[in-house]
Amino acid sequence: MKNAISNVQKKDFRDWLLAAVLIVFVFALIFVLEKILPRTSMLFTVLKKGAIYALVAVSMNLLNGFTGLFSLGQAGFMMIGAYTYAVFTIPAALRPAVYQYFDGGLIQFAIPVFAAILLAGLAAAFFAFLIALPVLRLKSDYLAIATLGFAEIMRALFQWDKLGAITNGSNLLRKYPVFRSTIFPFAVSGICIALIVLLINSTYGRAFKAIRDDEVAAEAMGINLASHKRLAFAVSSFFAGISGALLAMFQTTIQASQFKSAMTYEILLIVVIGGIGSVSGSVISSMLFIACSEWWLRFLDNNNLNIGSFHVPLLRPGFRKVVFAAVIMVIVIFYQRGIMGEKEFSIKGARAFFKSLLKKGGKKSAVKAGGGK
Repeated sequence: MKNAISNVQKKDFRDWLLAAVLIVFVFALIFVLEKILPRTSMLFTVLKKGAIYALVAVSMNLLNGFTGLFSLGQAGFMMIGAYTYAVFTIPAALRPAVYQYFDGGLIQFAIPVFAAILLAGLAAAFFAFLIALPVLRLKSDYLAIATLGFAEIMRALFQWDKLGAITNGSNLLRKYPVFRSTIFPFAVSGICIALIVLLINSTYGRAFKAIRDDEVAAEAMGINLASHKRLAFAVSSFFAGISGALLAMFQTTIQASQFKSAMTYEILLIVVIGGIGSVSGSVISSMLFIACSEWWLRFLDNNNLNIGSFHVPLLRPGFRKVVFAAVIMVIVIFYQRGIMGEKEFSIKGARAFFKSLLKKGGKKSAVKAGGGK
């Protein structure tokens, strides 16, 4: 018995060690690429934005996929996080230039970057807690409409001139600290996603899944539906707020008009493509989505594309969106449960997959050696 336990512990330690080595390898690879490639390379744009969208997609999946609450307010919480970060990190000496129509603004101090990122998450979670009290009484489509309405109301409020001393009204927020390295958003998003995974695998995460599967049975088991739903909603919004702060740093300027409902639909699409109920799927689909929309299909917008002496017809600005939509339709048709479904990528799963491939290869070689019998 002791030997069996020790063997399991050794395997778990080996898996954790392999995961740590893989993470170190990824960060080392990014560091080397930053030294080799120019900073204007589209690869870094995709990696930065992909990491940010991976975090917000996982936060949305926590709510929609693991708790079964259909919310469409993610863009609103990202906006709250982005504005909170920007407002509290603009240096006092630069505020008169930013708040030029509002006498330098109301806030005349700046806080450190990491404190502002944490504050961005807390601000989003605070608003989520406030609206959760009345909104979470609704279900299904009604909850989605209510949260979408909240996001639109917040977007209008942030552009209201009466709040201009804080939000700068409909004007841009700028001159706040931004990240220069790709490693920074990767590190912050990675830590946040790891915390979400730990939450999902905890007793709270099991309670969330029970609520998703059957609310009546979950309540009969002693799970407080209201408190657990509020907790899931607040935690999801907290990480959405952090992703909003990272997006503000990525874009270097922030305006409320950027956080339209289309942004929420993009995030929802990423979650569906990756697999509702799969953290790994959300991360993978985020990278693929950003790579396709921002990089790989850009050549389709060039109406002067020639291959040798042949002029490629139909191509024009915006054509990549048509092709991108067709690609998404194909993925949804052939992968109705998403790329990963409800499965997760793991070191154990990867090892089992490669072992099965080796066994199949061994069987095929044995059949050939035996004359095809």
